[in-house]
Amino acid sequence: MHPEAPTPLTARKASPLKGVAAVPGDKSISQRALILGAMAKGQTRITGLLESEDVLNTAQALRDLGASITRTGPGAWDVTGAKWQSPAAPLDFGNSGTGSRLVMGAVAGRNLTATFTGDASLRSRPMARVVEPLLAFGATYEGQGPKALMPLALHGAKDAQGITKEITVASAQVKSALLLAALSARGTSRITQTTLTRDHSEKMLAAFGANISVTPQGDGETITLEGPASLIATAVEVPRDPSSAAFPLVAALIVPGSEISIPAILLNPRRTGLIDTLLEMGANITITGRRSSGGEEIGDLTVRHSHLKGVTVPASRAPSMIDEYPILAVAAAFATGETKMLGLEELRVKESDRLAAIAHGLKLNGVAFAISGDDLTVTGMTFVPGGGTVPTHMDHRIAMSFLTMGLASLKPVTVDDVAMIATSFPEYRDLMKQLGAVMEAP
Repeated sequence: MHPEAPTPLTARKASPLKGVAAVPGDKSISQRALILGAMAKGQTRITGLLESEDVLNTAQALRDLGASITRTGPGAWDVTGAKWQSPAAPLDFGNSGTGSRLVMGAVAGRNLTATFTGDASLRSRPMARVVEPLLAFGATYEGQGPKALMPLALHGAKDAQGITKEITVASAQVKSALLLAALSARGTSRITQTTLTRDHSEKMLAAFGANISVTPQGDGETITLEGPASLIATAVEVPRDPSSAAFPLVAALIVPGSEISIPAILLNPRRTGLIDTLLEMGANITITGRRSSGGEEIGDLTVRHSHLKGVTVPASRAPSMIDEYPILAVAAAFATGETKMLGLEELRVKESDRLAAIAHGLKLNGVAFAISGDDLTVTGMTFVPGGGTVPTHMDHRIAMSFLTMGLASLKPVTVDDVAMIATSFPEYRDLMKQLGAVMEAP
């Protein structure tokens, strides 16, 4: 896992960024491809898989459950499903909230027992929001305290039956966990979400042969899945991750004279909230070469330095960009006027309390902000002072966001640890340096 001693890093004012930012494969789709491949009959061939710590930890957990998973080349993996069995030792997901919560769903519908654990950050994250809904299938669990912290022992249902459930929390992880449990349940499961969230699970379940349908319902939708389902192995090409692309993208927008290209990015409408918001702020982002890959839309971005203006980001957009608010806050610091980000309650249960971590980082670097309930307002500046050392709280997105700030602020910005960046974006530092970013040990 991570080294004991933290690894700080400082970002300094950069010359214009130039070049191609070939960011890694999408983490959400990589995780789901491994999990569904491990549940399917036959061999699933995955290309473009994100080979980060989070994804590799999920792969090992799936091996411990009985699947055969082999790397055949860079980003190329073969997954052969098998009858899952109770693992002999706890499943260690490291920092992977997505991997652990989705596998909880898959285990909940099966007659087996697994103990879930992870690193210090993951063990501090609430799991009750995922495992409580899974009890409807007949699963039981023992976790730590009222938040059901890890280590958590989950006992899958002995005879899972289809359920009807409404989800009021805007979480693709909760929804996906329920859908994965429903695969093993007898009868029809109907999962209604009151707010739309990313739909990678639904698209991929259909590609693996599940009998799944989606019906609009008010501001949300109802997903119907027939079980028990026999998934059939398929080929999965993983597009590049828009959440990782967010960092070089915003860096190019705020560093004067910059122009970069970001090829083959996932453009699923439920993942483009940041791009939509930045375009509203006046960002010079051109999208070309739109095409389809495995049911997902992808395209190529060209990004140029831009003079941004503040906007109001509605709460309804939060599910499509929940991981991008830290870097949006950095972009807002360089914009003219106020940027209001509404409805950020989900940020409080990410790798860190991201809302608090964002606010602290802004304060340390001289940026004015206000928090009212779950809303964040950032007041932009002509010149961002910088000069702060930001605590990352083991959160990779906080680290990369404030390093981005340092590339355009008056004084350098330091983050206290970058070791955890490998959980999602192992190539981050090398890629940014190739574009011209200045990042060095303090």
